Amino acid sequence: MNNKLNVLLTGASGTIGLEVLKQLYQQRHRFNITVFDIRSKNTLKTFAFCKKNIEIVYGDISNNYDTRKACFDKDYVIHLAAIIPPLADENPSYAFKVNTLGTENLIKNLEQLSPLAFLLYSSSISVYGDRLENPLINVEDPFNPSEGDEYAKTKIKAEHIIYSCNLDWSIFRLTAIMGNHKLSKLMFHMPLETSLEIATPEDTARAFVHAIDDRFLISKKIFNLGGGYSCRTTYKEFLIRSFKILGLGDLDFPQKAFADKNFHCGFYEDSDELEKILHFRKDSIEDYFDNLIRTNPFWKKILTSIFKKQIKKELLKNSEPFLAFNTIDTKLINHFFKI
Repeated sequence: MNNKLNVLLTGASGTIGLEVLKQLYQQRHRFNITVFDIRSKNTLKTFAFCKKNIEIVYGDISNNYDTRKACFDKDYVIHLAAIIPPLADENPSYAFKVNTLGTENLIKNLEQLSPLAFLLYSSSISVYGDRLENPLINVEDPFNPSEGDEYAKTKIKAEHIIYSCNLDWSIFRLTAIMGNHKLSKLMFHMPLETSLEIATPEDTARAFVHAIDDRFLISKKIFNLGGGYSCRTTYKEFLIRSFKILGLGDLDFPQKAFADKNFHCGFYEDSDELEKILHFRKDSIEDYFDNLIRTNPFWKKILTSIFKKQIKKELLKNSEPFLAFNTIDTKLINHFFKI
């Protein structure tokens, strides 16, 4: 007799998704695992370690027929698939198609094919918008996405779809997830004074997996998911420590390299509520930095330190706030800076 739970995971090739998949796979004696993702060289390689013991359905979540193939007879659905920034902001129609319409496709098919399934959705701290003046965030706080944050808008619309669906559900609004974090132009969008509470991919995944056994305690509820007090810092301090570990030296970018408004992040004042139910936290911000040291080989740090000036010069070229200020682009100056 097969008493395993049938679990569907979307977005399994992402940073959090892959960690969720690994943790589910470690308990494959309990779960029949189905992964739904885009077929690509990356996903084929990513799922190679487990492909013989799970079901993999390749398709586009914005395609109703593709999505339908993954929705038969599911007990539990962890929905992580999404287009994230910077692509989400550069191509908002694509982000809406995947993040919002894709979620709607998934729900409609589950309502028909797995009406008793429990849906767990990953939303984002970005839905609260700029919290520089009021960094303490509670789940009851209103939606207030920052200007131009198309990703946040798609998450808000997807949440509204979930509220009115016929499935049982819960929503986790994720804080800044720091794992294999890469430097990009977005690093300059966040003001240095931002209060930053991180969570590791491992802890975040643990929350989604532990929720399977506690669905009735989180049913029809929304939670802020953060790493807690031991995962708090400021964005400036986070970058200073990261640069030192990576061999990039001081955080010595010129004035106006970083925006001073219109982003998101803060401290989750109520994220202990989810921890009390799911007991998912094991990591602190010190664990994050220890891992960064371990995964950044000494030779790489030395090589980076040799070319640090050139590297930071190239990074600065990607600073949209700095470019706006130096080209006197009034519209963008108003977007990134307090006037």
